Amino acid sequence: MQRFHYICVEQYDFMKIPNNLKYTKDHEWVSVDGDIAIVGITDFAQSELGDIVYVEIETIGETVSQEQVFGSIEAVKTVSDLFMPLSGEILEFNEKLESNPELVNSDPYGEGWMVKVKISDNKEIEELMSAEDYGKLVH
Repeated sequence: MQRFHYICVEQYDFMKIPNNLKYTKDHEWVSVDGDIAIVGITDFAQSELGDIVYVEIETIGETVSQEQVFGSIEAVKTVSDLFMPLSGEILEFNEKLESNPELVNSDPYGEGWMVKVKISDNKEIEELMSAEDYGKLVH
């Protein structure tokens, strides 16, 4: 059973922040399994953006440095860059997002993941925020 850290953000309902993930100041989340990371945007980020209509990742097969832009996400009223939380090679894009980008809104920590990355520097994981620290950032 997945455990969540919940916070109340003024104009929002309670935000889910899974305790088993790591986070960035740019509102990306990271799930690490060995040298592979799965990356997506947080519940807070998707609620700020609104209805997601398109996710563009043109960096498949490329090695991207930490904090470098690896794609973009388009909502009804805005487009935002996506920043790489960990340096590594982008192995896979969540192809479900091509026909169902709204999965980012409905299930940001599950079916709405964006990319899988082969981590090139495991030390960078230590630089990421815990659920508790991320909760303080967005509160």
